[in-house]
Amino acid sequence: MVPEGRGPLVAGGVLAAAAFAGTLLLAVTDSHTAPYIAANEYARMLRQLTAVMPAGGYDNDPVGDTRALRDPDLLGTPEAVKVYRACRQGRPVAVAFAVVAPDGYGGPIRLMVGISAAGVVSGVRVLHHRETPGLGDDIETRHSDWIESFRGTFRGAPPDKDWKVKRDGGVFDQFTGATVTPRAVVAAVHRALVFFQRHRDELLHGDPPPPPATTPGDPS
Repeated sequence: MVPEGRGPLVAGGVLAAAAFAGTLLLAVTDSHTAPYIAANEYARMLRQLTAVMPAGGYDNDPVGDTRALRDPDLLGTPEAVKVYRACRQGRPVAVAFAVVAPDGYGGPIRLMVGISAAGVVSGVRVLHHRETPGLGDDIETRHSDWIESFRGTFRGAPPDKDWKVKRDGGVFDQFTGATVTPRAVVAAVHRALVFFQRHRDELLHGDPPPPPATTPGDPS
């Protein structure tokens, strides 16, 4: 029996013990699950990169070779975007990064675009979208191979003016009953190529090259 007047103290002690036990349980659980979560995240990212990088063309771990660049106009997000770099014998051979098509029919469409060091698209995959099932979701490889039509394209092939769906006078197919979705994806992939061309040295080598040294009297 609890002596009179000490009931609140006992109740408080029980609550404190329960809180401590709960915190300890969460800490133990987290320490055991964190490695599995990290391993799953690594495997997921590696699958995404493998799908858009040149097959067998690199020998480094692109998941761990990253840098971050920001270009809201071309990447479709104000946030810095992580760029993954693939290398072979220490030489960069390709990069992959996410780009957002903000003008999808169901909202923003998030893509992963792989581009070789020569500026050629090595693959594109859809990471997230809310397009209409049965119509707009043909941008996914499990529904059609349309997204593969970008493989091998580069800035200039097709020319910038032709980076449109055929209904708009371009060279890319649209889907029956769904033009908005492929139109948004085509434009986003084209912006990714422009982004690569604009930031090529930073993407492949890290820092932009220093300006050429000049001496007094040099023409400029």
